[in-house]
Amino acid sequence: MNAHPEIVPPLIERIKQTLVGLKMPRAIEILDVILRRLEHGEITAIEAIDALLAEELTLRENRRVKIALMMARLSSIKTLAGFDFSFQPSLDKNRIMALAELEFVDRREVLHFLGPPGTGKSHLSLALGVQAIKAGRSVYFTPLSDLVSTLAKAEREGTLRERIRFFCRFSLLIVDEIGYLPVIAGGGNLFFQLVNARL
Repeated sequence: MNAHPEIVPPLIERIKQTLVGLKMPRAIEILDVILRRLEHGEITAIEAIDALLAEELTLRENRRVKIALMMARLSSIKTLAGFDFSFQPSLDKNRIMALAELEFVDRREVLHFLGPPGTGKSHLSLALGVQAIKAGRSVYFTPLSDLVSTLAKAEREGTLRERIRFFCRFSLLIVDEIGYLPVIAGGGNLFFQLVNARL
């Protein structure tokens, strides 16, 4: 006698309809495979439930991260694992990895990466942005010239306060290319207002 009797087809259909109602597409996709494994005694009932929920959670988390990466306007997706620390031997890898724990974000601290062009500042900034998104924090990336132009336009239109509030709502605001391009007259003051508002 089979220790795991076949699951009744009407019950399977009801489970599928319930998964549709719960908007669990990944669980629906793998349900038949999970049920076969359950019937063959490869997994227990609790492991079957765990597998369905884990697959669905993974799908939703991947979707959340993908949308958050788009909303953050990151110029490219970089990771700390992809950073060549041997290329920058003066950089303290342990210190960078400590930054990846994002405590500086929780403390609302300003973080600066200083150095000449081509030393990995943007890579590290983007990687910390990706790390923050994966940890559920809101992130926004912008070059300084774009940021100042946006603030200047808002000032001309009388909406500077609202625009500054917009930039303050992100847990991590990454401003890239500081010092590479000249900013418009008054741009430094606008940037200062934003930094001051985020503290």
